[in-house]
Amino acid sequence: MEARFAGIAELTETPSVAVVVDVMRAFTVAAWAFGRGAERIVLAESLDQALTLKARHPDWVALKDGPLAPGFDTVNSPGLLRSWDLGGRTVVQKTTAGTVGALAVKDASLVLCASFAVAEATARLLRTRGSESVTFVVTGEGGQADEDLACAQYIARRAAGAGPDAAEYLRRAGESRAAAELAEGVRLGAHPDDVSLCLELDRFPFAMVAAMEDSLMILSARPQP
Repeated sequence: MEARFAGIAELTETPSVAVVVDVMRAFTVAAWAFGRGAERIVLAESLDQALTLKARHPDWVALKDGPLAPGFDTVNSPGLLRSWDLGGRTVVQKTTAGTVGALAVKDASLVLCASFAVAEATARLLRTRGSESVTFVVTGEGGQADEDLACAQYIARRAAGAGPDAAEYLRRAGESRAAAELAEGVRLGAHPDDVSLCLELDRFPFAMVAAMEDSLMILSARPQP
């Protein structure tokens, strides 16, 4: 499998298969939402769209980056979301990097959203599909976020059948700027456990597949045997 790593701005053409990585925190949060029973996640294009969808569907759960804002139910924090009962509910998610990256490759034949929490399941789906070329979208810091790059590189090696030591990749993520900002309280709308939850490898046994449905990009959990 040929793996390419690119920031969102570097996506000059639509890849065939894309793995969009946001470790801290969009796709760790998404994994926790499914883990708490969510049926699907709508990846919103804007805060206004998220609020419009929430107003149209009051039973949906809307979340965003940063502090809680009027119209939203919670924020983009795995530590906070893990206490929610989301059984059978739809979540609307809008973040500054992860959802943007997923929407940037919405026309790809396969779009996976990933973090360390679903790394092995993501790699397993890629192996099963047998894709010759996969573009890993490194969403944070203009494609330079080391937590996202480390996760992408780890998944790529696992998808290729290698058995890398996960500890080195998790160490890089734990020493990233995003981890430091979360630990120091620079990023608002956070829980003290967010960094440790984002570094929890293979917490969930499903991959997360995104696809367009009726003009909305819908993220679904796909269990991997």
